[in-house]
Amino acid sequence: MSNTSYLYPTEEAGKDFFLSNTKGPVVMLNLLKFKKIADYSNLQDIAPENEISGEEAYEIYVKHTLPFLKDIGSEVLFKGKGGTFLIGPKAQNWDLVLLVRHADKQKFLGFASNKEYLKIAGHRTAALEDSRLLPIIEEQL
Repeated sequence: MSNTSYLYPTEEAGKDFFLSNTKGPVVMLNLLKFKKIADYSNLQDIAPENEISGEEAYEIYVKHTLPFLKDIGSEVLFKGKGGTFLIGPKAQNWDLVLLVRHADKQKFLGFASNKEYLKIAGHRTAALEDSRLLPIIEEQL
């Protein structure tokens, strides 16, 4: 992995996505790399009593996030263990791959800015060493 980690969208990327003419369903490709030990150093209000792994912290995040996704009609289409690329940089590997389908861009943006969701989103931050999030728009063959 490179020394640069990506845990949040940049202001520019967020603005581009927000202003895009994206219509209809959006599937988010999540590539996730976990920390060995979750880092709750700036998140004491949600930190577990004992030290846990990044993978365990992400499981807590998912458990609390799924109801928010269900409420807006989104769904996890795929969850699987990652690894190294068959085609791609050998130095990059991912622990988990998720595909999450949202009805449209507005539903996703509403989810991502939901105040109740944001209260538990720190579990994701504590869990991840690095991540990628790629919006995928379906096209007809």
